Amino acid sequence: MTANAPTRVITADDDPFARRVIKAALQAAGLTVVAEAKNGREAVQFALHYRPDVVLMDVVMPELDGIFATRQILKAQPDQLIVVLTGDEEREFGLPALQAGAVGFLSKEADIDALPRALQGVLRGEAAISREMTRRLIDRYRGTADGATGLRPIRSPLTPREWEVIELLQPDRSPDDVADTLVLSTETVRTHIKNIMRKLRVHSRAEAISAAERLRLAGQPRN
Repeated sequence: MTANAPTRVITADDDPFARRVIKAALQAAGLTVVAEAKNGREAVQFALHYRPDVVLMDVVMPELDGIFATRQILKAQPDQLIVVLTGDEEREFGLPALQAGAVGFLSKEADIDALPRALQGVLRGEAAISREMTRRLIDRYRGTADGATGLRPIRSPLTPREWEVIELLQPDRSPDDVADTLVLSTETVRTHIKNIMRKLRVHSRAEAISAAERLRLAGQPRN
């Protein structure tokens, strides 16, 4: 890639709508989408044929999943840059994706406008990893794979993502701060907060934080 050449990207996602949204965001930022794969097998074929600057890979796809496709591409092209995208409920694939050789792992809930910046960062040698995933990696190498999540109650009305939001939503932190940490849009964080308040039957963020802490304490083992 020359200094002035546009960044060439291949997108791989079995959802046509997701491909359109991603393509539009990348093109609006001046990146070129050279091919769109609808499954993992096509992703491998297109990557080997077009040799793009970056492959943006969905993790769950037919024929070959994103992790296996990543391994196949890197086996043939070890220097290929691959960033894996995942749905919020599929975050457990983050570590396997990085172990397979991906240089990034981002949630589909992230602000779509931030995606081109993340890919440009990858080209500069940066890792496209959310702060949440960074924390999980640190926890893993500290020998505590579950990290702080081990303190959460096993049975809870809140989803793992909602726990992450409420743990970060301290009195001195705004939804914008939480969105920045989790690489989500602020509107997505506000939606999670509304759902948390509804599930916990409270009427303010402060009450939600207190209710979540009571849930946590109630789930602690007693000596």
